Amino acid sequence: IQQIHSMIDKVAPTMARVFIQGPNGSGKELVARALHYNSTRSEAPFVEVNCAAIPTELIESELFGHVKGAFTSAVKDRAGKFEAANGGTIFLDEIGDMSLSAQAKVLRALQEHKVARVGSEKDIDVNVRVVAATNKNLQKEIAEGNFREDLYHRLAVILIKVPALNDRREDIPLLVDFFATKISEEQGSVKKQFSQEAIQLLKTYNWTGNIRELRNVVERLIILGEKEISANDVKMFAIK
Repeated sequence: IQQIHSMIDKVAPTMARVFIQGPNGSGKELVARALHYNSTRSEAPFVEVNCAAIPTELIESELFGHVKGAFTSAVKDRAGKFEAANGGTIFLDEIGDMSLSAQAKVLRALQEHKVARVGSEKDIDVNVRVVAATNKNLQKEIAEGNFREDLYHRLAVILIKVPALNDRREDIPLLVDFFATKISEEQGSVKKQFSQEAIQLLKTYNWTGNIRELRNVVERLIILGEKEISANDVKMFAIK
């Protein structure tokens, strides 16, 4: 965590494009948000796009918008995510799942700071900082022709690698305390403490779901555990 925070502190004030690599659930979105909210653009929009969750035929419309009549369901003009993020940051999560045609348009947006809505030839100026992330091996994707090498090099000015939670178990006590604080605030309840034995037991588990899984377990323990979360609570409710 300290290494990642040090990187964020150095990179956030700059306009450098950032590429975040790491497995699912490892906290890539948190890094992207930290970069935005520690930058000079913190008052401007932070717009997240999960490229893997959008059908291939809709990704260009989602990113760049469309004009009325561009396709069957385009009943009115619609701005895209790049326009929505103007002045701020756009976070392209799971960019490795983006179609090649959409990749070409993203590359143009980065090079020329312009986008065109689907069905329109009119260029729209955009001023956005792009942060991208993926859990894929993009060198392999490039070799197989699934990802543009020129886009990768355009995006990866700064590369931040977020390791799996199993590779940084020393962060677990800090993360547990952070999640316990956040969950208690969300629930409007008194923050529960975790015993040292409970923390040590959590550090021995195999966290295949990474930070996302750890947060879920912490929330479950807070709901079902005693006033102080014990090792016995962890054994009963962590379900490992």
